[in-house]
Amino acid sequence: MSDISADLGTGRASVGAVLEYAWTAGEFTATDVMASAAITRSTAIEALATLVGADILVELPNARAAGAYRAGRPARRFTLSPDLGVIAGIDAGDTHLAVTIADLLDTTLMHRRVELNPEQTPAQRRATILHHLEQSLTEAGTTRDSLLSICVGVAAPVDRDGTSPPHPQGFWERTNPGLAAALDDWAPVVEVKNDALLAAVAEGSLGAAIGCRDYVALLAGERFGGGVVVDGHLLHGAHGGVGEGVVFDHIIGVGSAFGLSYAVQDEVRAAVTRGDIDWRGQVGRLADAARVDARVVLAAATQGDLDALLVCSRVAEKLARIVGVLGSMYDPARVIVCGAIAESIEPVITAARAMLPAQMHLPAPEVLASSLGAEVVSLGAVATARRAARERAVPLLAERRLATV
Repeated sequence: MSDISADLGTGRASVGAVLEYAWTAGEFTATDVMASAAITRSTAIEALATLVGADILVELPNARAAGAYRAGRPARRFTLSPDLGVIAGIDAGDTHLAVTIADLLDTTLMHRRVELNPEQTPAQRRATILHHLEQSLTEAGTTRDSLLSICVGVAAPVDRDGTSPPHPQGFWERTNPGLAAALDDWAPVVEVKNDALLAAVAEGSLGAAIGCRDYVALLAGERFGGGVVVDGHLLHGAHGGVGEGVVFDHIIGVGSAFGLSYAVQDEVRAAVTRGDIDWRGQVGRLADAARVDARVVLAAATQGDLDALLVCSRVAEKLARIVGVLGSMYDPARVIVCGAIAESIEPVITAARAMLPAQMHLPAPEVLASSLGAEVVSLGAVATARRAARERAVPLLAERRLATV
């Protein structure tokens, strides 16, 4: 629970408890608050009046006015004010940008997804992100003044101040071009997070890791990166580098941090070169394309195409090694393959499951495909921004308003 009472002085100790209860209660009465927060009726009524006076809560029409009451004195009903503000969740990937504007509970007001030029300079990329955030707010019918919290996911390690360390080729500085500083005056709370970490948040709250205390969300489409949860805690590290995919550059049989989309492409071309598959077949013909569409190969495997199944078995060897490394390092119960590729990756996962026990001494984790698709990082960013609003931004807003009550 957020501790807003410490700065409010004597007589406001119950306000934080009532505000915390209001987040999940929907419509509620003073009696509901008394039971939940273990406070007296007079204390509950005083706290409710204070929060209503500060426009944090609103009092609803009573049951008689709403036509739902028959006899006796109707109970007063309250709910969170719908006008407290909005949050923004941003997925700033290497080649895409997704911006979501949402309310504080469960409604998405606006979502946009656009392609990004990976050749942009850091300054150009920063300007592009700010432009699309501004446009998204406008299309949602709101303004910067209404923003309570922002969470941005980037394809880089991020420390607790929202800064990424230097990268030998400048990749991390380009994917996180000073976003914490650039957004600092946009909202009371601004958080920049690694994208795989946000994927782990999404899987834990909405996806295949609900109820699981030990898991890895493996972003696996363009590049590998793992969001790691151990004993129910997200692991971070001094520089935000837990689960960073560069480790796979050094793993025999993996050799690269590039993800499964590239692994499928490489295996198609290698299989054609070796003569393992017919270059005139459905899969073999793809080898001459500028970029092999992994979804076509995976769909063919699902339909039983033998060439596609051969490619998938070889990609599965790489996936099994990756999961084996993650399983040996973090001992997860589940490894969830995330990103857009998860929608069609089941043929690879099926083959990898059979190979995995040979990669480990520990019991092999369950390997699953995410059901959250390409929006997994966006969903994690929205969930994180909502939590930040609930735990930090709204209590700060309440403190400011209550100081004048």
